[in-house]
Amino acid sequence: MAPPSAVPGADEPWGLVDDGGLLVEDGMLRWVGPCHALPPELAERIAQQVALEGALVTPGLIDCHTHLVYGGHRAREFELRLCGASYEDIARAGGGIRATVTATRVATDAALYRAAADRAATLMAEGVTTIEIKSGYGLSEEHEARCLRVARRIARQLPVTVRTTALAAHAVPHEYAERPDAYIDAACQWLTRWQGEGLVDAVDAFCDQIAFTPAQVQRLFEAARALGLPVKLHAEQLSNQHGAALAAHFGALSCDHLEHLDDAGVAAMAQAGTVAVLLPGAYYFLRETRCPPVAALRAAGVPIALATDHNPGSAPGLSLLLMLNMACTFFRLTPEEALRGVTVHAARALGLGATHGMLRAGAAADFVLWNVGSPAELAYWFGCNPCLRVVRAGVETHQGAPS
Repeated sequence: MAPPSAVPGADEPWGLVDDGGLLVEDGMLRWVGPCHALPPELAERIAQQVALEGALVTPGLIDCHTHLVYGGHRAREFELRLCGASYEDIARAGGGIRATVTATRVATDAALYRAAADRAATLMAEGVTTIEIKSGYGLSEEHEARCLRVARRIARQLPVTVRTTALAAHAVPHEYAERPDAYIDAACQWLTRWQGEGLVDAVDAFCDQIAFTPAQVQRLFEAARALGLPVKLHAEQLSNQHGAALAAHFGALSCDHLEHLDDAGVAAMAQAGTVAVLLPGAYYFLRETRCPPVAALRAAGVPIALATDHNPGSAPGLSLLLMLNMACTFFRLTPEEALRGVTVHAARALGLGATHGMLRAGAAADFVLWNVGSPAELAYWFGCNPCLRVVRAGVETHQGAPS
């Protein structure tokens, strides 16, 4: 039994409970509420009580869009962009995603794991208990599968929940230069084998002028649907390809980026229940000027999630807390919207809405203790880490600096 001072939930503004308690049993939350309201029959079952000294408690944070498995880095491209080159210029010249593909293919499995595990550990130290990890830097059956296996290994060896997403349709590899349709045909076949090996939880694609067309994405999504795999989409990041409406037609878990999303796309997402995943780190790093249509998403009732989008080319950051501040500063989200964006809505973007992202009976016992006086401070401070303790599946996994 742990009596924190405040327990954010999902039913009321901030969902705060003063002098609250959490009852953990078998890795799940058995009861959540004010300590004085704990039913006597449950109180009798408490084997150990832990006082949390008035810390703020939130659900474990969820980073619902990352590309943690890759080789090398692209610091040189950062310099080129500062000198005037665009993301598209660099990609068309053979840099961008293809450069990371080359580095990933030559890296050993052990090296890929070590680097990805270190990145995951950095996120976990800030209270992240669930991470989505995409492939997308192998771009062949062999190397995409390697990346997915590394992601599964992280789930086995680190105390973090991992959802894997196959992003073979990230870019056209050099072996298929000028033959994107043939590449999509191949990727559709790979999905069947990866699913049989238990490597894939969802399927993603990059729909844009420098990536894949809506027609090509549709073929991939049809293959995913035939396998019973949910889909998501990198949509409307650099241009409006109407990918969000296409993804919504397939009941997508999420559409991500969305800087060029139009009203029709918003309406389609609202009707399908698709989550909008905003990625302020990429917006910042690429020095974009067009914000996602947050007001339209709000008005339509589209759930808004946030993520780091950690990747070597457009979002090399590893701080989900910083994304809260950026989302409020750049996109004008409220601090409460931002926190929901890395908890309840992020869980929904991964298909985990029934068990993760909230503090309620029946949910996973994933929660974080913070050295702050109010939840708004999680979005207010940046450049520091107020995480005190992290609990995942009822087991403490991390202790931060003492308050």
